[in-house]
Amino acid sequence: MTRIKICGLGCRGDVEILNVLLPDYAGFVFCPSKRQIDPGKAKKLCVLLGSSIKKVGVFVNQKRGDIEKIKGECGLDVVQLHGDEAPGECAYDGCEVWKAIRVRDEKSLAAMEEYRVDRFLLDAYSENAYGGTGKAFNWDILGAYKGKNDIVLAGGLNPLNIEAAIRTVAPYAVDLSSGVEHNGKKDFDKVKDLIQKVRACDE
Repeated sequence: MTRIKICGLGCRGDVEILNVLLPDYAGFVFCPSKRQIDPGKAKKLCVLLGSSIKKVGVFVNQKRGDIEKIKGECGLDVVQLHGDEAPGECAYDGCEVWKAIRVRDEKSLAAMEEYRVDRFLLDAYSENAYGGTGKAFNWDILGAYKGKNDIVLAGGLNPLNIEAAIRTVAPYAVDLSSGVEHNGKKDFDKVKDLIQKVRACDE
């Protein structure tokens, strides 16, 4: 089964959509980004989030103490490290750790050999941002990784290309944010369409 992560939650309305449509993961961005959320606000939203939906915190080059504090206050199930964290900085007790790799070409994937984490989130490379660019990379370079249980595919995914992405990569999970938004907020119909298409691919 392909898991689904909807990232960049920012308001109660986003949470309500997820509570109805039930993706597997909900992402909260705690690093500088147009979707950055204050930890106090995120804590309140996490309380409202359905218990079946796992909570992911996205961090970029932040202090371990700050990450631990937010992890505890929000009850995070996953710490997603999206910066330049060294392999030795990627262990957190009591949760999964996902390490983001920004993919420019096949050589970018070599970094995966250096880390001992639960999953790798593969996103498109950008010189100007650590993620959330809404752009896809060439999925064909993941041929050797197709069907691996540690790959979370991100970058430019939307209801129109999700089926092709799953056929090409067969990842553990797919991660979407802008691809299921309208005017910067999660869109019920887009999230519903996305989830239906992913579930259909699994049948």
